[in-house]
Amino acid sequence: MKREPLGKGFFINVSKNHTFGTDAVLLADFASVKKVRTHVDLGAGCGIISALLLRDEKASSSVGVEISDEAAELATATAKEFYKEKFTVVNSDLNDLKGKLPFGTFELVTCNPPYKASGAGILSSGDRDIVARHETMCTLEEVISVGSSLLRSSGSLCICQRPERLADIICLMRQYKVEPKRLRTVSKKEGEEPWLVLVEGKRDSKSGMRVMPPLFVYDGKGNYSPEMLRIYGPYKEEHL
Repeated sequence: MKREPLGKGFFINVSKNHTFGTDAVLLADFASVKKVRTHVDLGAGCGIISALLLRDEKASSSVGVEISDEAAELATATAKEFYKEKFTVVNSDLNDLKGKLPFGTFELVTCNPPYKASGAGILSSGDRDIVARHETMCTLEEVISVGSSLLRSSGSLCICQRPERLADIICLMRQYKVEPKRLRTVSKKEGEEPWLVLVEGKRDSKSGMRVMPPLFVYDGKGNYSPEMLRIYGPYKEEHL
């Protein structure tokens, strides 16, 4: 276990097996358009999304749900050290949350789910990689179904995924009474196809989706774009 700086005096505990990537940082930024009181992150890993939302005071309290014992221990250590009662960790399968979390009450649910559908592509090497990248422990439908159940009316579900699964996201959100409201694509640089989509849906909302300008990770010179510098701003000295 080691401590990774997040800026503003905050750190997060990570390990060789459980760390975080750009997609999780982008999802946290995408989800933090307004402050919420209650947040839950499904498949929380080391707890990065909860940690970022609490660091920036975009959530008053956060719950991280994580099936891996090792990852849950890392998140719990971070919560105890930096966030106290604001951050709690539930070591559980997301399909086994009844009685552990109050359904129908959360203002924001986030998830950085496995990107590859069950049976799609060659499996990654290592059990942890398979769980993180393939739908072996949970499916996209289960993420959206559970996320919808946790949300209060008008609450938001924010997820990131590969662009090829965008149609699945929109169809499943509507199936579970979460109306897609905001979409943003992420490309490495201008002129390249997106490698990530960020989608927000709202529980029991009317139809009508806003398509935001694309986000580019790098500028034309290979440096981080101004928006990426903003997103990484609080800890740019450690990470850029």
